[in-house]
Amino acid sequence: MRPGILLWGILGPLLFLALPRTVAAAPQAETCTTCHSALEGRLARPPLGAADDVHTRRGFGCASCHGGDPNAMSMDAHGRRAGFRGAPSPAEIPRFCARCHSRPDVMREFNPRLPTDQFSRFLTSVHGQRLAKGDTKVATCTSCHGVHPVRAVSDSASPVFPTNVPGTCARCHADPDRMKPYGIPTTQFEEYKGSVHGEGLIARGNRQAPACNDCHDNHGAVPPGVTSVANVCAQCHSAARDLFVRSPHKAAFDILGEGECISCHGTHNIAFPSDEMIGGGRGAVCSRCHPAGSAGAQTAEEIRARLERVKAVIAGAEGLLARTATAGMDVADAQLDLDEARTQLILSRAVTHTASVAEVDRTAGAGVTAAEKARAFGEAAMAELAFRRRGLLVVVAIVVFVAATLWLKIRELESRR
Repeated sequence: MRPGILLWGILGPLLFLALPRTVAAAPQAETCTTCHSALEGRLARPPLGAADDVHTRRGFGCASCHGGDPNAMSMDAHGRRAGFRGAPSPAEIPRFCARCHSRPDVMREFNPRLPTDQFSRFLTSVHGQRLAKGDTKVATCTSCHGVHPVRAVSDSASPVFPTNVPGTCARCHADPDRMKPYGIPTTQFEEYKGSVHGEGLIARGNRQAPACNDCHDNHGAVPPGVTSVANVCAQCHSAARDLFVRSPHKAAFDILGEGECISCHGTHNIAFPSDEMIGGGRGAVCSRCHPAGSAGAQTAEEIRARLERVKAVIAGAEGLLARTATAGMDVADAQLDLDEARTQLILSRAVTHTASVAEVDRTAGAGVTAAEKARAFGEAAMAELAFRRRGLLVVVAIVVFVAATLWLKIRELESRR
């Protein structure tokens, strides 16, 4: 017999005698809440979270999970005849939750969109496999979703709300003592917070940015293998993956057994990509594998030169159009060409994943053409403005000359009187 049940058997009757008379008058269906609200410590916590619990809101009471008789005003509520199950052990929790969450007929009644394969996926995960071997320190359903209350995923206070997921995972994975037996590093959360993904999700609240579960999965959590990393990243960056597959790097990485995306971009500490990553300069990732003077280094430098050419022409056109607009000329059409040039620059940066100078040259060349068209428009507009100004000076000079002539003529006529 569990110590907790034995303690209840001894203290339970005395507790019920000590409860205020209002307990006896309380609704019979609420006896679990009524009694536990009068307790202290962990036994008093379940009723406190009932209002925020997604199960309670859907009509599930205490007995739905724990069994027992919710109408009994004595320890008979915890009796075996009443089907009392109590709190499941860590090893029992996944199967315990799966009694409902693995049944389509049950889940369809409450939320048809919820998948019903969470338990089977959990069994294939690193957490599930370790639990099956008797390791009860691994994460289970309540480790991530909480308990009393179990909040809806859409609740911003839920541990599994998108912006809260990294911190939830970090409760275990950033704990050196907890991770030491597994030989797992604990720097991932700090690295992620400083990454382009972490800055987007945590700092700016952009829920489109990936969290831990987007890459590692949630119920079927596994560490991405070297051969699967590109497919994981391709969930969001499919265009970059398709371009990379066409590059000579693909075959080389397969032979060497190197990770694909992570070899250049990193893992949890992914920085915002910049043009400085390409070429042979300081901070260039190409130079990690391609020493100066090598064919690979030359290719990287040529690709970088194409990007810099586009940026230089765009910058020149932007400055000219800005001056033209300030002078009062309409540059709307030229701005469309400039937007096209910027689009081609973005495409050129993506095409660098092919590691092909020719392919980058096509998109970069299109960007240069569009930017030069915008610049030509600006130059023509400035020339027209100069012509208008010269014409205005001529007109002003004629007006002044005529006015002066008239004034002199008037003076002459007045002097004859």
